[in-house]
Amino acid sequence: FSLKKLLLDFLTIIYSHCPGYPFPTAPPVDPFAKIKVDDCGKTKGCFRYGKPGCNAETCDYFLSYRIIGADVEFELSADTDGWVAVGFSSDRKMGGDDVMACVHDDNGRVRIQHFYNVGQWAKEIQRNPARDEEGVYENNRVTCRFKRPVNVPRDETIVDLHLSWYYLFAWGPAIQGSITRHDIDSPPTSERVVSIYKYEDIFMPSAAYQTFSSPFCLLLIVALTFYLLMGTP
Repeated sequence: FSLKKLLLDFLTIIYSHCPGYPFPTAPPVDPFAKIKVDDCGKTKGCFRYGKPGCNAETCDYFLSYRIIGADVEFELSADTDGWVAVGFSSDRKMGGDDVMACVHDDNGRVRIQHFYNVGQWAKEIQRNPARDEEGVYENNRVTCRFKRPVNVPRDETIVDLHLSWYYLFAWGPAIQGSITRHDIDSPPTSERVVSIYKYEDIFMPSAAYQTFSSPFCLLLIVALTFYLLMGTP
């Protein structure tokens, strides 16, 4: 028997004979600290995808990053009951990418996993650079926070974050704690490579808010307006 177990058994016997003294309970687990969006563009970089003006609790997808010593701290959140992830890529296409995912399992926990995209398939990598992991599933959202080193030993599946990469954003359902295909056919990506040393607050409208954003739509609006103002002949 271990010393810890012997002490626990001894305390149990003592407290069973002292009904006036309740047995001590384990200290409460610290609640997940909400993601602060007021810091976006100032002390951390952020990407928001969804409705204009959305935050970490209302965006379809949210990501933040900031440097803390020799690490980069990431915060991710998405409107899903499965998983949310960020990929680091040399281009804007899926394949050959280093991916960090926060996965909601059947026990209600949110685990941080490391993947490597092989074509359109995400292969889990046992070497996981994440540390100081925490996550929560609330209000049909998966939210997490973790750190990973800026510099890592040379490895095909883990990139050095001091270099600039395109960021790939994805989220979707999970089955028994295993990720499945992402929610949308063409997940958003950063328009240019991202430097962790540059903090920006970048908003990307989701499909529902892109209706009139293309040059063709704007030209059509101008033409219809001109037609209505001029009247029919």
